[in-house]
Amino acid sequence: MAHIVVLGAGLGGTLMALEMRKEARKTDSVTVISDYPTFHFTPSNPWVATGWRTPDAIKVELAPMLSKKKIDFIHSAATKVRPADNAIDLANGETVSYDYLVIATGPDLAFDEIEGLGPQGGFTQSICHVDHAADAKEKWEEFCANPGPIVVGAVQGASCYGPAYEYALILDTDLRRRKIRDKVPMTFVTAEPYVGHLGLDGVGDTKGLLESELRNRHIRWLTSSRVKSVEDGVMHVEEVAEDGSVKQAHDLDFKFAMMLPAFRGIGALQGVEGLVNPRGFVLADKTQRNPNHGNVFSIGVCVAIPPVANYPVPVGVPKTGFMIESMAHAAAKNIRSLMDGEEPRHEATWNAVCIADFGDGGVAFVAMPQIPPRNVNWSAEGGWVHLAKVAFEKYFLGKIRRGVGEPFYERAVFDMLGITKLKEKA
Repeated sequence: MAHIVVLGAGLGGTLMALEMRKEARKTDSVTVISDYPTFHFTPSNPWVATGWRTPDAIKVELAPMLSKKKIDFIHSAATKVRPADNAIDLANGETVSYDYLVIATGPDLAFDEIEGLGPQGGFTQSICHVDHAADAKEKWEEFCANPGPIVVGAVQGASCYGPAYEYALILDTDLRRRKIRDKVPMTFVTAEPYVGHLGLDGVGDTKGLLESELRNRHIRWLTSSRVKSVEDGVMHVEEVAEDGSVKQAHDLDFKFAMMLPAFRGIGALQGVEGLVNPRGFVLADKTQRNPNHGNVFSIGVCVAIPPVANYPVPVGVPKTGFMIESMAHAAAKNIRSLMDGEEPRHEATWNAVCIADFGDGGVAFVAMPQIPPRNVNWSAEGGWVHLAKVAFEKYFLGKIRRGVGEPFYERAVFDMLGITKLKEKA
């Protein structure tokens, strides 16, 4: 009998627990630990932040759903992971022991690395968490009653860019519906070396597609930019040249701003020797297994992945839903292999399949593998993308509510995009 603990219950942790329950033996126990009592569908956060969704519409209560699948749930934050002792210390005073651990915590949001950044004590909003998005919606309504300039984007070191584009363009759509778009100058600020880089060196023609979207919607952009600081109503930004020098400094006035922060590992992981890199991201081999602690695996945003290239302004690599699901599938099978006395051999595909909604249109892209060079490098745009994302949200949440742990993310996205032939080429 083995005890498998999954730390985290976001997209990766929830899918991991369901996959692990299927792969584990009847006598094995699976426990999920999370500091939040619900799963929430993060890709819908931009809609929550504009009032197109309520927070409850994209949440699933974890305890009853997991209980139906014979998975235990502990609602508490972790304070320290101790792999040398096969134990996790929790904020509620408990210590949980494990035979196998899967770290799926997602990131810590590093707002504090830039003065004035973030929704808590800062001057910018966030769509990284459903609670942040709900707060942003309140600020958005206040803004629309008295509109002015907007700044949206992602700061240096960020590794998630798609939602920044989504939110900027969804705001544009919402403003036009309210008939106040003419009162709102908009600027998109990003660490990316060019529009549409996405931390992936572009996918298909994302550069051309996203530049065209921004241009057609009268959204100015600044690339290869770092945010120096933020004060109430002003964002101090530096455009950086290829040699690392400051090309131009900007003081951007705003009445509403949303900037995605850089990520790092959560506090419970920081400084654990052999487990994480200096940034706190978990080290993992191709089987999702930690090279120094053989019974520890990791999946999702918390996994250490090097950037595709070195740029004057740091640009991280995203971990997309398709990629995270494949990590969970591989990790579950590899833990079962270890329990059966075999060596892990299953590897995640690390492909990217994304649907980016712009409110009244969108861009879909497929990168196989996610890091170039690729077997498949495809992107397309149109109003159908918005409809596909709406359909996928309903499909995905329905599966989670029923506790279905199959690799449905991959199957559903390909089928909805009608690009099954691309999968066959990968």
